Amino acid sequence: MTETVHLGAGRYIEARVAPDRTVTTVHELVTADGAKVSGVLRTVPGAKVVVCLMHPRQDLTHHVLVPELLASGFAVWTQGTRSPNNDINLVHEQALLDVAAGMLLLRNLFNTVITLGHSGGGTLYAFYQQQAALAPESRLTHTPAGRPIDLAGAEMALPDAAIFLAPHPGQGALLLRLIDPSVSDEADPLSVDASLNPFDPGNGFAEPPHASQYSPEFVERYRRAQRERVARLDDIARTHIAETERARALFAETKDPVYRRAVLAPRLLTVYRTDADLRFTDLALDPNDRPYGSLFGRRPDLTDYGLVGFGRISTPDAWLSTWSGLSSNAEFLRCAPGVTTPTLFIELTGDQACFPEDAKAMVDALGARDKTYLRVPGTHFGGAIAEGQPTGAQLAAAEIAEWIGGLAR
Repeated sequence: MTETVHLGAGRYIEARVAPDRTVTTVHELVTADGAKVSGVLRTVPGAKVVVCLMHPRQDLTHHVLVPELLASGFAVWTQGTRSPNNDINLVHEQALLDVAAGMLLLRNLFNTVITLGHSGGGTLYAFYQQQAALAPESRLTHTPAGRPIDLAGAEMALPDAAIFLAPHPGQGALLLRLIDPSVSDEADPLSVDASLNPFDPGNGFAEPPHASQYSPEFVERYRRAQRERVARLDDIARTHIAETERARALFAETKDPVYRRAVLAPRLLTVYRTDADLRFTDLALDPNDRPYGSLFGRRPDLTDYGLVGFGRISTPDAWLSTWSGLSSNAEFLRCAPGVTTPTLFIELTGDQACFPEDAKAMVDALGARDKTYLRVPGTHFGGAIAEGQPTGAQLAAAEIAEWIGGLAR
């Protein structure tokens, strides 16, 4: 029996129904810094291995792999961070404390704890493992915005193994290739520098069903301009943070409520046009089995201008911690050397977020001596490559079950 699982961005995938013998419990956790988060534990009789799924900004309670893993005899833990389905104020360093709270619970309940990071959950778990493996005094003490974070004071239990399924290179690293550098005025969503417009036929763009063809010169100039735009946004974020700190200092000195309100007033970054990776329309760039289009639709020349997209609105702190490819600590390549537990990395061949060059670099960067790299047909969210074929989730679940079984042998 199957049911339809919604994975976000309009993606619906047929998934099997959880076994009848599944027992489900809900757990409220308190993090080391006093925040409350919750998780759902599903178990089946005899389960000694628990597989954990988390994502920094999405609720994975009904992830398509949950029933697949239960059917293989594993318990499954799905947990949210303190920013579920809302990344306006998502600070990755705080999310590590959320992960730690779940890990402590599971360490007391199961013999073997395995993390499974899908998409953005991959970098979250890689970041967690990198920090957890350090001596407490060597862990990060501040966020990229300069806010104190007490990772040293948190108990950060390590998992026994790690699985990465279609992990993208990190929210910020991903956005660094997605952001549209042709925006010439951050206050005007329609402003365009024609020389950098990815959707101008003069630069190589072609509407579907035809693939675009960008020249190597344009690709190099475009990617350089993407970094420059992110750097400008970093400067804006840091200016906002400095304004808040000045107001804080003035309130401490004068007790004037005007400055207190200035401390509390939100200074939000609105980031227009973040669905413009050249690989979405030029399928010859880092080719795989992906279709024309982005994770958000088949017409990135339109969705780039729409409401839905990555990093559209955020606080300065969240921008620097999560969405800046230049400032964020949560980058897979940066964190991967700290992942030393046995590791399974599964690339989906039709992925539109983890491309072949990305996947190879990430696997090479992993610090684990025992690592397995597999490629299975599927799309980023675990769908099938073509109608009538097995879904990527089904194929990945079979590989995961076999790999976990091999850990005990």
